[in-house]
Amino acid sequence: MGSFRINISNTTSFTLTGFPELEGLEHWLAALSIVVYAISILGNILILFIIKEEQSLHQPMYYFLSLLSVNDLGVSFSTLPTVLAALCFNARETAFDACLAQMFFIHFFSWTESGILLAMSFDRYVAICNPLHYATVLTDARVAYMGLSIIIRSFCMVFPLPFLLKRLPFCKANILTHPYCLHPDLIRLPCGDTTINSMYGLFIVISAFGIDLVLILISYVFILCSVLAIASKAERLKTLSTCVSHICAVLIFYVPMVSVSLVHRFGKCAPDYVHKFMSLVYLFVPPVLNPIIYSIKTKEIRKKIHKML
Repeated sequence: MGSFRINISNTTSFTLTGFPELEGLEHWLAALSIVVYAISILGNILILFIIKEEQSLHQPMYYFLSLLSVNDLGVSFSTLPTVLAALCFNARETAFDACLAQMFFIHFFSWTESGILLAMSFDRYVAICNPLHYATVLTDARVAYMGLSIIIRSFCMVFPLPFLLKRLPFCKANILTHPYCLHPDLIRLPCGDTTINSMYGLFIVISAFGIDLVLILISYVFILCSVLAIASKAERLKTLSTCVSHICAVLIFYVPMVSVSLVHRFGKCAPDYVHKFMSLVYLFVPPVLNPIIYSIKTKEIRKKIHKML
């Protein structure tokens, strides 16, 4: 019995799943994934380049946007190796440790994005509700401290996940639902008791995503109260327009994220393609749409792109 335990614990690899429901369309899926990655990577690099080059954009709001772009690049590069390997080269095997490392980075960047969106909502709150103190509240040092705190928080939350998985015995067919490694997908596979893993996963989802989302909503309640106190309708619209990009970024991140969590926890009978589609939206849509939204809605970035073209 002891040797059996050793054998089932020493899993060496996982098998990634592509899209068997779309058999025959692999080449189109590969081409589409390459286009999506290209838009995401080039779009976020362009945002970073413009903010670096344009002196007028050296402000807290754009520092947070830079951090968001770096994070979105991290999300794209975390999934890119296995997705392209599975779709373009039909290479579906991934080493156990490599899978755990990919899972760590995917979830790390997800938690970091949530923290960045919260920091951006605080920036909008101070800019609209307390504009006279904006420069004194959001100094460069404080912005750097907030960014560092977000990164440390995300690291501390995600760091235990690989170790909690590694202690478990794996004896089922190690076939994953996606062409990348996610924690909710991995905890389906061990033979041992995964209660601690599930409880810890639920705890960090509530304590990070849940609290961040509530604080973002509270900040917008204060923003709306402040905007409604403005007498001129034109001024109200002008003030609210400065929040449109951030509101869109919040929606395209939290709506798919909440949907993925609900599907994994309560939609266990749902077909595999539902899980795959929701996870794809969650991981691929924000890095692609964020640079597009900010390029369209931010006048200074839009002007710089026109000038470059």
